[in-house]
Amino acid sequence: MASVLNLQQIKRLVDPAQLIGEIEAGFVLYSQGQTVVPPVGFMHFDQPPGDVHIKYGYVTGGDFYILKMASAFYNNPNLDLPVSDGVILVFNQQTGQLELVLLDECWLTDMRTAAAGAVAARHLAPASIQNIGIVGTGVQARMQLEMLRHVIDCQRCIIWGRDERKVQNMIADLQARESIQSWGLELIAATDLDELVAQCNLIVTTTPATKPLIRSDLVRKGTHITAMGSDDSGKQELETDLLAKADRVVADSISQCIDHGECVHAINDNKIEVGAVIELGDVINNPKLGRTDEDQITVADLTGVAIQDIQIARMVDRARRSAGPL
Repeated sequence: MASVLNLQQIKRLVDPAQLIGEIEAGFVLYSQGQTVVPPVGFMHFDQPPGDVHIKYGYVTGGDFYILKMASAFYNNPNLDLPVSDGVILVFNQQTGQLELVLLDECWLTDMRTAAAGAVAARHLAPASIQNIGIVGTGVQARMQLEMLRHVIDCQRCIIWGRDERKVQNMIADLQARESIQSWGLELIAATDLDELVAQCNLIVTTTPATKPLIRSDLVRKGTHITAMGSDDSGKQELETDLLAKADRVVADSISQCIDHGECVHAINDNKIEVGAVIELGDVINNPKLGRTDEDQITVADLTGVAIQDIQIARMVDRARRSAGPL
């Protein structure tokens, strides 16, 4: 019979700093062709608006394969429900038997996504960060900042969202967290998005925008941008001119990012060619493919890859076996 873990049990098994290393190693496995990751499955809903993403795969020669379903229904706050939900199923790779059910309510997806942002910043951000810019006010916006503290030295963060009330709520929430207090990070609400772009040299976008938010002409030399929001077709956070302007365009998965993400928009606009896109796993394995100059502009297009779900599921499984009864 399969073991079942609920969210509270799962949270006790995940160490954020360790997770960054696990996700980093996973990207290398993926780019080296040591995984089987089929195309992402999508379901879209109009009334009410929502998305369901289905990701699955395995590491060649590993112990298991996974199937992950994660949903986002954007009107849920009006019903006093969380926007996201999800589950990860872990099957034995030799027998196909279901071994572990992770009722994570999308928390593992949020964590592995935030960890990927930290990996991108570790390998692509400039050495000196004047200001971090966070675009968006949801769960992922908060988690990105929490994860960045493990890899970035900075004392000031500027936050922008369409709803000023949500920005203030996010700042109050973060200021109350012990992790942010110990970091000593100053949190400031941006008066407008252009101000944030002009003042920050590490920017993370976390929105479901369908039209570009970040203007190319305002991005200064030495800036790194991690775009997290364009995780399915129709979404876009960056002007395509920005990818043409960038010295490095890095994707978590080239095959995914030419189907959905920021890269596909720039390719369709003839602003960049597929051959100009570098995979994050290759940058990790060979730093010369990443930032080589403090004045370079770098962009990471992260659509979310099943290897991240494989790695975090493996981490949870390993931890629960060593922890004993939870």
